Amino acid sequence: MTLDDLTVSLRALRLLAADFGHLPAPDVDVSTVFPERLRLTFHDACESLAAFEQWRTALDIAPDAVEARTQSEGRTRVLAAETSFAGAVVMLTAYADQPAADRAPAGQAGGAR
Repeated sequence: MTLDDLTVSLRALRLLAADFGHLPAPDVDVSTVFPERLRLTFHDACESLAAFEQWRTALDIAPDAVEARTQSEGRTRVLAAETSFAGAVVMLTAYADQPAADRAPAGQAGGAR
């Protein structure tokens, strides 16, 4: 594989930076395993959910297309969605602390919320 093989995801990243440079910066992942996939990930306590929502809105992803779940025994909230942009699959993921009052009781799996 060469860098040219990542053209689709890198082009999408370049266009996202040009069109949405004012939005919060995500962690960015481009992989040789999935060369047409671009991952944008947000890790920043509660602020990550706000950043996720700004990007979701900018990329015109419907709210009902967002998967919401918890992990780490209900301590972490996860939002995930994907869309197509400039020929690439763009995957948005946000991780945030789940407020203690909203955590599943011990022994219960953290599922969709």
